[in-house]
Amino acid sequence: MTVRKQYTKEFKLDAISLVLDQGCTATEVSRNLEINASMLRRWIREYQQDDAGQAFRGNGKLTLEQEEIRKLKIRIKRLEMEKRILKEATVFFAKETK
Repeated sequence: MTVRKQYTKEFKLDAISLVLDQGCTATEVSRNLEINASMLRRWIREYQQDDAGQAFRGNGKLTLEQEEIRKLKIRIKRLEMEKRILKEATVFFAKETK
């Protein structure tokens, strides 16, 4: 099984810059950097389609919406746990009063 190589955001942006700013072809750049030409073309397409500067965020770097969802899920878990504790306490004190 081959290990998938990961490239940094800076590496991707430098490769894109060679194509878009320096006027090199994607084939030339991919050959010189020893990466697949179709992968470089995909990076360029993602970079050009990106409006909010979110291209190449990397692992663990969430968009604002994803971060909000993550925080809300954590809050939901906490509230559900508190609700469960309160139910158990209610049952416990109901038995104590009898």
